[in-house]
Amino acid sequence: MHSVLIVGCGSIGERHLRCFQQTGRAEVAGCDPSPQLRATLAEQYGVTLHADYSRALNENSDVVVICTPPPLHIPMALAALAAGKHVLIEKPLAVDLKAVPELLAAHAASDRQVAVAYVQHAYPYLRAARKFLQSGALGAIKHVTFAGGSHFPSGRPAHTAHYSETYYARRETGGGVIQDAITHTANFVESVIGPTDSLYCDCAHQALPRVEIEDTVNITARHGDILVSYALNQFQAIEDGTLHFHTAEGSVKIEYHRQRWGTCRLGDADWTWHDETVPERDAHFVAQAHAFLDLIEGQPSRLCSLEAAVQTLRFNQAALASADSGRRVNLQKLSEAIPA
Repeated sequence: MHSVLIVGCGSIGERHLRCFQQTGRAEVAGCDPSPQLRATLAEQYGVTLHADYSRALNENSDVVVICTPPPLHIPMALAALAAGKHVLIEKPLAVDLKAVPELLAAHAASDRQVAVAYVQHAYPYLRAARKFLQSGALGAIKHVTFAGGSHFPSGRPAHTAHYSETYYARRETGGGVIQDAITHTANFVESVIGPTDSLYCDCAHQALPRVEIEDTVNITARHGDILVSYALNQFQAIEDGTLHFHTAEGSVKIEYHRQRWGTCRLGDADWTWHDETVPERDAHFVAQAHAFLDLIEGQPSRLCSLEAAVQTLRFNQAALASADSGRRVNLQKLSEAIPA
């Protein structure tokens, strides 16, 4: 039985707390500065809630799950590694690249596991589609497109703070559609076709009330000779998302809202679908929790590595820089000091 400390028990932290509980493989505790939230979660889940992170690290935990606002991710991960803990870090890894070399060095010097919670790595239908694409059964991928969106306010628990009063409201705390949402899709696409070389980003605040941060984004990117486009908003009435991978021999379509993937070869009349049983949302987070516990027990990783998350952080930073400058940004030139 593992001892897991969830640090930051807002919307996503609460989800991690209950999902690690549901594995049946962990004794779970939480840590949050809000007395009201600590009282609510202690009563609801029957767990110990700490107020102070430094003191909580001295308790008998072997795993720390960091769910605080992104500027705190790396400092808290460094403290957890120094205390001898395995660390699962919520996405995005950070809001800039400044402390990344220190984290990479600390991880390399430790014997602890570190992963980043890009939860799409736990989706069975995405893993199956990626395995098929990487098999080369349809030949080389030449074009990738994503279009989707959701109503961000509807996904938040009623007892948590309004999104305008959280990290989401400001870029420097990790807010906005680029760092909060499209980062998931970019991370998955990069896991299939490799790192992004360059991109152009256009974004704007279009609809979400009580914030000025961007809630809508369009990005065009290059991965070698592969062209990629992303379009996403966080205000539309119904959640959906469709991701296409095209080759000269056929296409793969992923429908996030139906949790299925399909293939269509050149000459086929229609899609051949590979449908999965559609679970409730927590199921993917329970699978992610199992995968991290498996990893620290020596099994192969099925999660996003620290190095892959650094690359996606480059993507985030390049998208923001492009939006600010109105120019295409080369990701390697953006951060030549950070190891690839």
